[in-house]
Amino acid sequence: MSRQLEDLRAFGCDIDGTMERMGDDEEFYMECIQDIIADPYFDSLGTALKAGDVKLAFDAAHTLKGVFANVGLTPLFEQTVRIVEPLRKGQRDGLDAEFDKLMQLKARLEEIVSH
Repeated sequence: MSRQLEDLRAFGCDIDGTMERMGDDEEFYMECIQDIIADPYFDSLGTALKAGDVKLAFDAAHTLKGVFANVGLTPLFEQTVRIVEPLRKGQRDGLDAEFDKLMQLKARLEEIVSH
């Protein structure tokens, strides 16, 4: 197992389950992670939150949540749940701070995969 996968595991990612789903294809998995880092839904979520567009923010956050779950990015998944659930109820208060935490986790993910 590569250093990157070990670092992702230490970060809290579900490497075992994800590698099983991906046929132990580490190269493909890392390509998926790179695609996720560049995912425009991060920007869509931030823009929608700033604009107060709860529907668009929910759609973006819900999409990200599903992507994170599929590739075992547990820390990002759990943080996104903290955004999705209030939005599901039409609530937006306090979500700027939650989005900032999500972006910090994304930055940490970028650090891990760039090594």
